[in-house]
Amino acid sequence: MYTLCRECYHMAEEAHDVCPKCNGRRVLQHPALGSLTIAHMDCDAFFAAIEKRDKPDLKDKPVIVGGGQRGVVATCCYIARLYGVRSAMPMFKALKACPDAVVVRPNSEKYRQAAQQIRAKMESLTPLVQPVSVDEAYMDLSGTEAVHGAPPAASLARLAAEIERDIGVTVSIGLSVNKFLAKTASELDKPRGFAAISVEEAESLLGPKPIGFLHGVGPKLAAKLELDGYDLVEDIHRADVKTLISRYGDTGMWLKQRAHGIDNRPVRIDEERKSVSAETTFSEDVSDAAWLEDQLWRLCVKTADRAKKTGLDGSVVTLKLKTADFRTLTRRISLSEPTQLAQTVFRAARVLLAKETRARVRYRLIGVGLSELSDHKADGADLLDPLIAKRAAAERASDIAREKFGVDAVITGRAARMKKLQP
Repeated sequence: MYTLCRECYHMAEEAHDVCPKCNGRRVLQHPALGSLTIAHMDCDAFFAAIEKRDKPDLKDKPVIVGGGQRGVVATCCYIARLYGVRSAMPMFKALKACPDAVVVRPNSEKYRQAAQQIRAKMESLTPLVQPVSVDEAYMDLSGTEAVHGAPPAASLARLAAEIERDIGVTVSIGLSVNKFLAKTASELDKPRGFAAISVEEAESLLGPKPIGFLHGVGPKLAAKLELDGYDLVEDIHRADVKTLISRYGDTGMWLKQRAHGIDNRPVRIDEERKSVSAETTFSEDVSDAAWLEDQLWRLCVKTADRAKKTGLDGSVVTLKLKTADFRTLTRRISLSEPTQLAQTVFRAARVLLAKETRARVRYRLIGVGLSELSDHKADGADLLDPLIAKRAAAERASDIAREKFGVDAVITGRAARMKKLQP
């Protein structure tokens, strides 16, 4: 049995209730702690934590970071979660559950800067860091003991303390033999937690859990599995793999592997970005087709700008709409050639939007995305659209002018009209 002190980072090869070196009581005991090398680190309520860091008067108050009365919760602190507030919850429901909450508008630049600082600290431990989102990442610490003079568990405990001291947010860490179990471990002891799972204990730990406990099993899949009689993870243990595959396809094999704690995915530093997108929530529900089209154009410009910054282009355009009663609609169309042009994205998405606005349904949100990304040289010659090269050159010239002289340096007629109509 190993004991790790999270206060002085001492690791002993015996079980201790308090640290034998500093008498600290924040200790983690686990028999495999000396050999586990794959970690998942997740910042605790990251956006809300940054806001509380910068505004000390919010420390003991429920804080919701989100987009106003009509928006949704981006994240919330743990005090707000005690009232039932959750990420992605409509703001009006969140405020109904927690009427005393302090609502703070998101500050993406501030969060990005803090995330970069945290990323730099992770990369000081190992070059094998795979970000999952702005506030979480996987790390492979294999072979780092010789570099840092400490086992991975001790290095991670020191990292968590440094992030809390230097950046002002807390993190939760999971340590195991693969990414799935590391992610599972990081969810076991939140916030400011540290947990470990060995491959030997994976089945016994996962078996009694509800099927939705498996990371990657969302509410819809969980409901389908429960309907089919798979209420607990141990029900998947007992199931024949051929039966699972015949019923759920590739997901059946995935379920079987995860239920047994198997995950062969490496920690990758070259993980590809899957899509770029932009969306907006309206202050009032809207059914006017022309107005929706104007908003779509603005979002296409944002999406194209993000694609250009990544140096990637996409061949699938996705339109996202959310109705007044919170139903989400997604419509996709494949392009003949990859693109990163706002005009090309808009032409495709406008066709999709026109089909959805015929029924005069009222919408609360619209978004557009570009996926199937690659570094293929976009927007060259296209027999189906011989003017694409000229439009590409014109748009890129406009991009340069906007970057040099400001966003209003070059605008389209549609954008000018939208600007004129703004109050």
